Amino acid sequence: MNIAVIGASAGIGLETVSLGLKNGHHIIALSRDTNKIPAHPMLTKVNASATSVPDLVEVMSSSDAVLITVGTKKKKGTSLFSEIAKSIIAASKAVEYRKPIIIVTGFGAGDSRPYLGFFMKSVIKLFMKDQYVDKTLMEDFITGSNINWEIVRPGILTNGDATGSLKVLSTLEHGMKVGKISRKDVAEYLIAEVENPMHIGQKITVT
Repeated sequence: MNIAVIGASAGIGLETVSLGLKNGHHIIALSRDTNKIPAHPMLTKVNASATSVPDLVEVMSSSDAVLITVGTKKKKGTSLFSEIAKSIIAASKAVEYRKPIIIVTGFGAGDSRPYLGFFMKSVIKLFMKDQYVDKTLMEDFITGSNINWEIVRPGILTNGDATGSLKVLSTLEHGMKVGKISRKDVAEYLIAEVENPMHIGQKITVT
C-alpha cells in the first residue's frame, strides 16, 4: 500500500513510518523537516506543510490511505489542528478522495471529555487545555465532512515499547479506564487499521 503519514518526523508519526516500512508498505512522509527520518528504499520524503492544501493534494493523490499524526509543542492559543482539518477537507474535495483518512487527536477531545478520569482531566487542564479545545474543533470539522474519516483518541502518550496488549474501545462509558499508552502501540493500531479498516466513521479510544 501507499500510506501518507502527515506529521511524520516525530512521535506517533515517526513510529508509524517505521512500522509501515517494516510491514512492507510504501510510506509518503510529510513534515516541515524530514531530515530526522532515516532513509529507506520504500520511503518518499516530502518537506511540506500539513496546513497547505496544494501540499496535501500532492501526497494524497498517490496514496491509498492518509494518517494524520501531527502534534505541537505550542501550549497556548494553537489553531494548528483545526487548520489541518480544514485543509484536509479541501484537499480531499480537490482530488475526490474517498479512501480512509485516520486522524489522531486525544482522549478528552470532543464528546470524550466528560469521561476523563481525575488525573487525565488535571493534566489537560494544567498543560494542554488550548490544544484540546482546538482538537475538539478539528474533530467537529472532520466528522461534519463527507470524507471517510476515523478519529483515534489515545490516552496520555509515552515513549515506551509496544506492549502487545492494546485495548480498542468504540464506545464511551462512565468509569472507563483510559491510561497511558506508548506511541509505538498507537502506531501498531494505525497500521493495522489501514491494512484492514474496521472503524471508519467511528471515534475510537486506544489505551
